[in-house]
Amino acid sequence: MRRTSRKKRSTLADRAIAASAALILGGGGLVAVNVYASAGEGPSGSPPTRTQNAGRQLSTIDCPEAVNGLPEVPDQARGEVDRELAAMDTQITDAYRQFADRKEQIARDPGLAENAVLGPLRGKRAASLDRIGIAIGRVAERPEGLESLAGCSLRADDDQGQNAGQGQDPGDQDPGQEEDPGQDPGDQDPGGQDPGQGEDPGQGRGGNGPEAADFVDIRSVRPDADRPRKRRGASRGSFTTDCGRNENGKFNPDNVIVAPGVSNGAHHMHDYVGNQANDAFASDDDLADGATTCRNQGDRSTYYWPVLRLQNGQDEDDVDADGGGRDQNTGEIQTPSRVTLKFVGSPVGRVTAMPRFLRIITGDAKAFTNGDANANASWSCTGFEDRQVKDKYPICPEGSQVVRTFAFQNCWDGQNTDSANHRTHVAFARDDGRCPSGFRAVPQLVQRIVYDVPPGPGFAVDSFPEQLHKPVTDHGDFINVFDERLMRNMVRCINDGRRCR
Repeated sequence: MRRTSRKKRSTLADRAIAASAALILGGGGLVAVNVYASAGEGPSGSPPTRTQNAGRQLSTIDCPEAVNGLPEVPDQARGEVDRELAAMDTQITDAYRQFADRKEQIARDPGLAENAVLGPLRGKRAASLDRIGIAIGRVAERPEGLESLAGCSLRADDDQGQNAGQGQDPGDQDPGQEEDPGQDPGDQDPGGQDPGQGEDPGQGRGGNGPEAADFVDIRSVRPDADRPRKRRGASRGSFTTDCGRNENGKFNPDNVIVAPGVSNGAHHMHDYVGNQANDAFASDDDLADGATTCRNQGDRSTYYWPVLRLQNGQDEDDVDADGGGRDQNTGEIQTPSRVTLKFVGSPVGRVTAMPRFLRIITGDAKAFTNGDANANASWSCTGFEDRQVKDKYPICPEGSQVVRTFAFQNCWDGQNTDSANHRTHVAFARDDGRCPSGFRAVPQLVQRIVYDVPPGPGFAVDSFPEQLHKPVTDHGDFINVFDERLMRNMVRCINDGRRCR
C-alpha cells in the first residue's frame, strides 16, 4: 500500500514562476523541445550525462555557472551574493515562462528567442553579476571579468545518455537488509513494464520529464562485486538517529543553505525531517531553538531532500504553488515508508566531531546540465541493494520497494562550517580511504529512504524545471545541530566500534 501525503500547505500559495516546453524550428521542421539551462552547483564545463528518447531534440539555454566563476567570497558579502545567485536561477526559470508564452511565435520566427528571451536574460544576469562585484568590492578587491559569466545561448542537444553509476557502495550497509536477499530475481515480475517502451511518464502533463528511458529494471543492473575493505585502525562503529519519515508533512521550496533569505530558492519541494524551524529565513539561533522530530532531543539537525511524486495524473495540494505546479513539479507527494539516518566511521582511522551548524550538500541539483561530477545519489530496490544506479530510476519487482541513498562527504577542512560554493569546506575521502591534505575525517551521514510505490515507471523526484526530473539531479542537504554532548557520544561510539542508536 502506498503512502501519500495530502496535507494542506497554505504557506506555499501566491508565488509565481513557471517553466515549460517550447516549440522551435529544428532540422528543417517544427519539433517539440524541452528547454533547460546549464546552471547549477557543479563544475562548469563538465560533460553532461543525459538520458533522452531517441529522436527527441532538446534545446538548451546554456549559461555559465556563476558560482564557480567567483573568487572566495568574504563572509560580509556572502548573504548578498547568495541572494543574487538565487535571483539568477529565477531569471533562467523566467526564461522558460517566456518560451512557453511565445512558443507559437518562436516556432514561426526562431530569431524571437534571441531578441525576446536570451537578450533580456543576458542583461538581467549582467546586472546581477555587477551587484555581486559591488558587494564583494565593499569589503575586498572587486573581482574582474564577471561580465564574462553573463552570456547565455540556445543550443541543440543531441547527446544520448549512458547507464552510469553502477556498483557504488552507499555507505556501510548490507544489501537487502529489509528483504530476503536470497530471492531469485527471475521469479518476479516487475509490473509488466518494459523500461524504455510505451508512454513517457510525466511528459504529457508536466512536459519536462521524466521519460521512459529514465527508468531501468533493477534486475538488469550488474551487482557490485567490489566492496571496500576496512583497514586496521578503522572506526567501525555506527550511530543511528531516528527522526521519523516526515509523517507530519513539513514541506517548502526553500533552501536555507544555498539561498538563505530567498523564498522558493529551490524551485522544487523538499521533505524535512528533524528540525522543524527550517525555512529560507532560519538563522542558526532559530535552528538551535527549533523543535525536532528526532527521538533524541539532543539532535536538532535538519535533514532534507527533494520530494518524490507519483506521475499518475493526480494533483497534489501544491499544484498552484511555488515549488509545485508553478515550477513544473506535479503529482502526489509520497511519504517514505522508512527513513534511516546513520553516521558511520572512516575505513582507515578515527573520526573527529563535526562542528555545530556544519552545512553539507551532497549530489548536484543541476547535474543534468552541469554533468555528473558531483552527482552522488544512488537508486536501488529492497532485496537488490548490491545493484546501484545513479542516472536511472529503478523498476523494482513486485513486493520490492524503491530505495534512495545518499552517502555524504566525510572529510572537513577543520575551519569552516560553509563555503562560498557550499562544497569546498567538505570533501570525500580519496580511494585509499584517507582525507585530502588539510582535511580531517568526521562521521559520515548515510541516508537511506525507502518508498512503497507501484511497480514500473511513473515516479520522479522534484527538480529545478530545467533539469527535467532526471534521477542524476537527486541531492540531499544536512545541517548539524547536534548538541555537543550527543556529538561526543556519537564520535566515541563510532571510534569504539559500537553500534548505537
